[in-house]
Amino acid sequence: MIKRALLLAALAAAPLAAQTHPADSVSEDRLRGDVEKLVSFGTRHTLSAQDDPERGIGAAVDWGLDEFRRIGAKCGGCLEVLPVGDTITAAPRIPTPTLVRNAVAIQRGSERPNEVVIVQGHIDSRVSDPLDFTSDAPGANDDGSGTALVIEAARVLSGSKYPSTIIYALLSGEEQGLHGGRILADWAEAQGFTVKAVLNNDIVGNSCGKDGYCEPKVVRVFSEGPRADLTERLRAAQTRFGGENDSPGRNLSRWVADLAAKRSDGLQVRQIWRTDRMGRGGDQVPFLQKGYPAIRFTVGVEDFDHQHQDLRTEDGVFYGDTIDEMDFAYLAGVTRLNVRALDALARAPMPPKVTMDAAVRVDTELKWQAVPGASLYHIATRRTDQPSWGGDIGIFYIDGPISANAEAAEAGREFSIVKAVRGDDWLFGVASCAWTPEGSYCSPISSAVPGGAFEPVAKD
Repeated sequence: MIKRALLLAALAAAPLAAQTHPADSVSEDRLRGDVEKLVSFGTRHTLSAQDDPERGIGAAVDWGLDEFRRIGAKCGGCLEVLPVGDTITAAPRIPTPTLVRNAVAIQRGSERPNEVVIVQGHIDSRVSDPLDFTSDAPGANDDGSGTALVIEAARVLSGSKYPSTIIYALLSGEEQGLHGGRILADWAEAQGFTVKAVLNNDIVGNSCGKDGYCEPKVVRVFSEGPRADLTERLRAAQTRFGGENDSPGRNLSRWVADLAAKRSDGLQVRQIWRTDRMGRGGDQVPFLQKGYPAIRFTVGVEDFDHQHQDLRTEDGVFYGDTIDEMDFAYLAGVTRLNVRALDALARAPMPPKVTMDAAVRVDTELKWQAVPGASLYHIATRRTDQPSWGGDIGIFYIDGPISANAEAAEAGREFSIVKAVRGDDWLFGVASCAWTPEGSYCSPISSAVPGGAFEPVAKD
């Protein structure tokens, strides 16, 4: 039994066999073409025209919906395309009742369709005055880049089938107060979805800043520390026993960074352990407020002269978010990383909910319930002062024939393991893994800390 466990552990740890990956099909030319189309709408300000077929937010969202329909037609109707919107009646940057529409495409999972991974970018744009909805606002990088990334991800992933559902979303109203993100988060909750991960892409298409400093090989991933939906009880427990650096979003960020590191020729992740940039925010925030794991992808260095600016030249300096300021090779790299993450997340099971008992004892007991689709589990540890998982201890825990685990999960079977390690000095986590002939797909690690589960704390 020990030899079998070690063999399966080694197989699960092995890299996937060489094969064509959907990320290899990402097209820099298609990304450029999509951004050019978005810029052609003149402005995509949320308060701009809803019914003009050529200019404004209405035309842009309609185009996004049509593009998803064209993609779905090529895969035999594999995408369910729909607008998800609401009328905003009172908000600081929306002075009159305004319809905010998101363009959404759903690629249903074949085994666990209620378990979803969301990739999103915002389709609206703005200039210096957030209430100016008439001036040209090209919004090439902010966030034509993220919008094009989402559409390209749909193109290259829609030809594959996945156990979990992938949702592609183009959000409106971001510049007016994250309204599209809130609308989509409310909708996901109303559908009863189990949200495994949200990948928000906002400003992902340039590699140099206004000072000439460039980061062509790095993308930043922002993640929250203490989770936004903490209750007072869980906040007190974290204060005493730890977990402030182990939110689901933080572990999702670690997982993406590890995924990127496996491809030395691709973009690498610089983890930023903040919810967002200083004084700013993005559409991942409404999901975090509901307790859904969410992260933000953003360029390694921002160029502030070319976002949120009126088109103009002052003292020989051009200002404005135009397409000629973008780096499409860089955008293609961020897109490939997103596609690789979506592909792996849609194949992997949900992370388990883990508890630990290490009080007044010289060992540590971990417990978790079986997860649908999981055939093995990876136990991870790290010292409390270490930033990343992997430390000195790491095993694969296998319980019985891997084919039996689906039945075990259905029955809510509980696993447990005792490690001869004093829990005061270590952090523990567990990842759920699915073994396939092509290799293993493991979820992000779920930490055995207060509030560490990949679910809203309201379920705790």
